Amino acid sequence: MKILVVGTGAREHAICSALADESTVYSVMSNRNPGISRIATEFLIAPEVDIEKVVGFAVEKGVDMAFIGPEAPLEKGIVDALLEADIPAVGPTMGAARIETDKSFMRDLFEKYRIPGSITYRAFSDLDELREFMDHFDGEAVVKPVGLTGGKGVKIVGEHLRDNTEALEYAEEVIKNRIGGHAGVVIEERIIGEEFTVQAFSDGERILPMPAVQDHPHAYEGDQGPITGGMGSYSDKDGLLPFMTEKDYEEAVQIMQKTVEAIKREEGPYKGILYGQFMLSADGPKLIEYNARFGDPEAMNVLPLLESGMVEICEGIVDGNLKSASFRNLATVCKYLVPEGYPDAGVAGAEIRVDEDRIRDMGVITYYAAVNQEDRRIYTSSSRALALVAISDDIYSAEELCEEAAGHVHGKLYHRRDIGTRELVEKRIKHMEDIRSS
Repeated sequence: MKILVVGTGAREHAICSALADESTVYSVMSNRNPGISRIATEFLIAPEVDIEKVVGFAVEKGVDMAFIGPEAPLEKGIVDALLEADIPAVGPTMGAARIETDKSFMRDLFEKYRIPGSITYRAFSDLDELREFMDHFDGEAVVKPVGLTGGKGVKIVGEHLRDNTEALEYAEEVIKNRIGGHAGVVIEERIIGEEFTVQAFSDGERILPMPAVQDHPHAYEGDQGPITGGMGSYSDKDGLLPFMTEKDYEEAVQIMQKTVEAIKREEGPYKGILYGQFMLSADGPKLIEYNARFGDPEAMNVLPLLESGMVEICEGIVDGNLKSASFRNLATVCKYLVPEGYPDAGVAGAEIRVDEDRIRDMGVITYYAAVNQEDRRIYTSSSRALALVAISDDIYSAEELCEEAAGHVHGKLYHRRDIGTRELVEKRIKHMEDIRSS
């Protein structure tokens, strides 16, 4: 089977790796990712949002299926265009992808279909209505652009904003400057708890959930600094996380199942990957937001654990006939190495050297992200460079392996050394215990 993977980053490198043993992989990527270019039989360097070029390449190569990695082409309707060319795709249509690309659509869906796990919210495009609402809003506000911002547009009172006055100023800026591509903003109540992610395969009727993962979006150790696209993540061997119960996980999965059912009624079947970002509160899981694709870095935690055939799963998604998906009972730790100055002004064009053989001999996986390959040399862009993923019987031994592997990557890079450490994980556990007992 010929499968086209659309996307450039470490997430897409992981997807290509999962498909490579059972299919012939083709790629459209905006930069020459060294990992993807080794796997792909043929690749095209082009913007993933250039729908005409992507579909043209798919038709020219006679691919049987496409797998869409990032969110931007989903928002542009790439799946709709592929379907018109009789090429099925793992990824939702433009309408169904609104679960990520339009945050007000997502919240309205929860309200209309009474899906549990929602939170207090309001969406605004009118500045006067926004100001009036904020004048009477008692809680700490979370400000979200309606559209896509690459995970970097959300600002929270108590973390990035001093108070609701600063929240109002940022919300006004979002509307005036159309941050995220829309003159709209969503104000939500801040929920205190521990964040976690559940990703699921969806065939439009049912979902098959994957192990829970915790991402670390803050740039610096100790959960300090600006929000990034994600600095790393971990998963535990039982598919849960150390601070959550099986009941917490099942409630999150049920929220996602009801969401897929609601999307089908509004926009048609949701076929692809649904990513649910939750906050585990004293009252159980609360849905923070959805992504209409694999998470990055969370994809790198779950895909190396997948025991079921990835191609068979993809066929089940597009045919509306998902059967099962099983994962190995092991823990994972993923750490991103990023250029100095990231995320505000990452150093671009700096050469990095990766001793892949030494890393591989340790049993650690290298996934390349937003780098450029020229004449066998690898150079940074201003974004994340590469991810290292270690797999072991427990989180802490996986973390030690991952940290050791990072010593075999050289260049103007930094990473969060605390991800997956006993100190940070136990801090999460204690935080959740305090919340449950308060």
